[in-house]
Amino acid sequence: MIQIGIVGGTGYTGVELLRLLAQHPKVQIRTITSRQESGNRVSNIFPNLRTHAALSALSFCAPEDAPLAECDVVFFATPHGVAMKETPKLVESGVKIIDLAADFRLRDPAQFEEWYKMPHACPELLAESVYGLPELARDEIAQARIVGNPGCYPTAVQLGFFPLLKAGVVDVSMLIADCKSGVSGAGRKGELSLIHPEISDNFSAYGVGGHRHHPEIEQGLSAMAGKAVGLTFTPHLVPMIRGIFATLYAKLTDDRADVQAIFENCYAKEPFVDVLPEGRLPETRSVRASNTIRLSVMRRGAVVTVLVVEDNLVKGAAGQAVQNMNLMFGFEETTGLTALPIVP
Repeated sequence: MIQIGIVGGTGYTGVELLRLLAQHPKVQIRTITSRQESGNRVSNIFPNLRTHAALSALSFCAPEDAPLAECDVVFFATPHGVAMKETPKLVESGVKIIDLAADFRLRDPAQFEEWYKMPHACPELLAESVYGLPELARDEIAQARIVGNPGCYPTAVQLGFFPLLKAGVVDVSMLIADCKSGVSGAGRKGELSLIHPEISDNFSAYGVGGHRHHPEIEQGLSAMAGKAVGLTFTPHLVPMIRGIFATLYAKLTDDRADVQAIFENCYAKEPFVDVLPEGRLPETRSVRASNTIRLSVMRRGAVVTVLVVEDNLVKGAAGQAVQNMNLMFGFEETTGLTALPIVP
């Protein structure tokens, strides 16, 4: 039984971690932090956890009072910039780190500073951290002390393009990712642009001039292709709570390519990637509350279209973090993550 610490437990990814870890047979949540809610029971903030004996007795504590150094692994479900300040001393104590923010995603400290407007606090540890996309880096994650959990958009876009780049059958100079997210992707906060009257019956693009996930996606796709890629990435906000829908476009360079077979063969053994039969289209509700990413692929002439859906809070955040934890500690990768999607 490994001991878990969660830093920043009052957001949507924090409560998803709690929900998923509560079903995990090999972990115990030792501590969970929140400066604002210190001393308050977790179940007072999240009543959905009241009937779980261990979680109903768990209370938030201030970060400085949390016994994080006594944990086997600490999840950071915090804003960017928090994990990198705390990681050096925790790693020195033998604690493994999974950061759900962006502190350990980008390989280049200068690029991190450019996009996140702060210098990286521990570039020497950034160099050894592993980008936690299990389908691409399973062996490296298993050996890692520090994992940077991918963002929600980057997970969908990279797994959607990966089979095509691996097969070398598309023009990598012009990849297009047209993506939509539910409002929970913005986090658990009160902002005018996120309240119900503003988002309901509305559909809008944002971050068109440069979204923070762009360099992360580009970094991953370039590594897959073995050279720099040209990426157009446009995110949109849609009036739903959960879900990512990524529509991806690429131009074939091999007219003989059987794109359906390429995807089916690539993901045949992946427990959390479901390639739909030819002609079937994915829906966001088909993956709600699950760690499954579901996709379909089709071609029209030289253009390949890939449709990808995921739950942004599970495979796009907390579920993938648990998947990474399983690999880091030698557990079966699917442990605690086999719950089916909920419908409606």
